[in-house]
Amino acid sequence: MKVSQILDVLNAQIVCGNTDLNQDIDFGFASDLMSDVLTIDSDNLLLVTGLNNLQTIRTSEMSDIPYILFVRDKKASEEMKSLAEESGITLMECRYSMFRACSLLCNMGLEPVY
Repeated sequence: MKVSQILDVLNAQIVCGNTDLNQDIDFGFASDLMSDVLTIDSDNLLLVTGLNNLQTIRTSEMSDIPYILFVRDKKASEEMKSLAEESGITLMECRYSMFRACSLLCNMGLEPVY
């Protein structure tokens, strides 16, 4: 699934990071528990979460997750954006609930990790 498709279907926006809308994202994983995120071993992953703090960015960096989508209208702080930029992580935001966002992404063909 292309980044542009994700942004379009979720009425989302990129708030920092790679703005190449033609980038492919192969898998999605949704969690607010960073301990669960640490167990994921997939390349080219979109993390869908409502947990908007620095720990989310650090966990994604350790797990080589290049894309984070904040749901429930959660906003990334400037400190989070700065850390994400340093780590090469793209942050996106949308107003939808995690359930709705995941349902739409799944219907559009984004593959789950398991």
